[in-house]
Amino acid sequence: MTSLHSFTVRSIQGEPVSLTRYEGQVALVVNVASQCGFTPQYAELEALYRHYREQGFVVLGFPCNQFGKQEPGSPDQILDFCRTTFDITFPLFDKIDVNGKNTAPLYEWLKNARPGVLGTRHIKWNFTKFLIGRKGQALKRYAPSVKPQTLRSDIESALSEG
Repeated sequence: MTSLHSFTVRSIQGEPVSLTRYEGQVALVVNVASQCGFTPQYAELEALYRHYREQGFVVLGFPCNQFGKQEPGSPDQILDFCRTTFDITFPLFDKIDVNGKNTAPLYEWLKNARPGVLGTRHIKWNFTKFLIGRKGQALKRYAPSVKPQTLRSDIESALSEG
């Protein structure tokens, strides 16, 4: 698998979704959680999505319960929380593992394509972000502490590339 578009994942409603539907778009892939200190980043992620979506930008949220059990809810509970608390309209997917023996194939690819600090492939916490170019290539990886609003120049640069 060599691009984001090579993968099929499950929507938060459990339906298979081919990521080919995002071909030609810039994507920000984020492992999210509802009970994390970084959860307020949902608001910034949604703001980025609303600001840039007409230019071909999408945020793809993947709930994950591997860090401090901070995403314990069912898909319906997660969706309800995201919609009522942050008015999330960007796509959310089924809860996944981003580390360990059950790591989702998408995250195996992301971690290998864009290792973290000192070459580590391990995802350190919720709200690790990966910027994906229009051709499905992994462009950058951002730590959980990096606020989504600070990614504007990188998003704009990716959007301007053909």
